[in-house]
Amino acid sequence: MHLERLVNSLARKKIVFVIVEGPSDEDALGVLLGKVFDKNLVYVHVTHCDVTTEWGVSSDNVLSKIGSIVKGYADSTHLKKVHFQRVIHILDTDGAYVPDKAVAEDGNAEKNIYSLTKIQTKNVNGILERNKRKSACLDRLSIANAVWGDVPYQAYYMSCNLDHVLYDKLNLSDEEKEKNSLAFAKRYRENIDGFIRYISDSSFSVPGEYRETWNFIKQDLHSLERHTNLGLSLVDAKEKE
Repeated sequence: MHLERLVNSLARKKIVFVIVEGPSDEDALGVLLGKVFDKNLVYVHVTHCDVTTEWGVSSDNVLSKIGSIVKGYADSTHLKKVHFQRVIHILDTDGAYVPDKAVAEDGNAEKNIYSLTKIQTKNVNGILERNKRKSACLDRLSIANAVWGDVPYQAYYMSCNLDHVLYDKLNLSDEEKEKNSLAFAKRYRENIDGFIRYISDSSFSVPGEYRETWNFIKQDLHSLERHTNLGLSLVDAKEKE
């Protein structure tokens, strides 16, 4: 959005800052979230990586990393904390909480292969170490309520990943991700109530309070199975209209 238009709009609205991992995530959800939170302005920031496993990021500094992302956008647009209504961070779980025995060696796996019961990989030790670091970062983010000082923050998960939740598909190529994301956005862009129902009231929608939904995903094989708590954010937005 052009800076002058953004500043003028902020006289009436605030920014809902949404963080996603990849461009296909933005394609699938960007327009839809903009309509859900239509009382405010939605900006979708694509990290182009998994922040929770990025080199140098740990449970000790992951929250400050997220704060830096928000502050970087604010600095580039000459905005202040007061201009932000909330930060919504949408994360893939990638099976981070599964027991070690659910990680299986597969010498033919060119990339990690995910199913509802296991992760097949050439590098078992690498995945076990990744899961340890990622789960620790997710633990930290799941109990955080603010970033960059006092900007409200909550993390929402897609398990095993966004493709799994939205399309019930795993192990997609980048081309397949893009195709499915555009089709999903097209399907719901004129049916926002249907989108909210799909995310909030499907078999994969985890019920309960925010902390309860995070406790659920950390158990057993749930972080490989198809689950999300994003619906909590969508329902909350509609209730506050």
